[in-house]
Amino acid sequence: MKVVEALGGPITQAEFAALIGVSEAKVSQLASEGVIVRGAPGHTWLLAYCERLREVAAGRASSDGGGLDLVQERAALARSQREAQDIKNAVARREYAPIGLLADVLGKASSAVVDRFEQLEGAMRKTCPDLPDEALATVQKIIASARNEWIRSTAKLVSDDLDALEQSPDDGEDDDASTLGAEGAEV
Repeated sequence: MKVVEALGGPITQAEFAALIGVSEAKVSQLASEGVIVRGAPGHTWLLAYCERLREVAAGRASSDGGGLDLVQERAALARSQREAQDIKNAVARREYAPIGLLADVLGKASSAVVDRFEQLEGAMRKTCPDLPDEALATVQKIIASARNEWIRSTAKLVSDDLDALEQSPDDGEDDDASTLGAEGAEV
């Protein structure tokens, strides 16, 4: 009971620091943060200090007074982990792929189509030697138009998706690690 009686009156910062096992600087910091009120009885300081410890332990306050909100930090971490798992799941379902890979695949597919189109005239002349030049020219014109539309559409698709990526808020990922979802391009 002598301790409780002793805490009933004013106490110095040095005495309180010795009582709770911290430095005088920490007690001064607690006073400047308003956790303890200078001139208040030691008992009041002890109750306020214990309340602060409970708040810090519950994540509702920062132990350093710097404004770190543990609840918000935990929520941000959980959100980040959820987003990372969503991306892993999308990759496993083959709905996401690195942009570089998609560009390579699209380039190879386009090249293969163009190569086949260019071989068509020789194959038609060999297969149908009687085909009038006008008919062959019409077929070639339609194929050239289709090839040009393929290239134009592909370029527009890539350009639109890259513009959308540039306009989206930066979440700290590298451009090299960027991915397109099923809505952008399907693998």
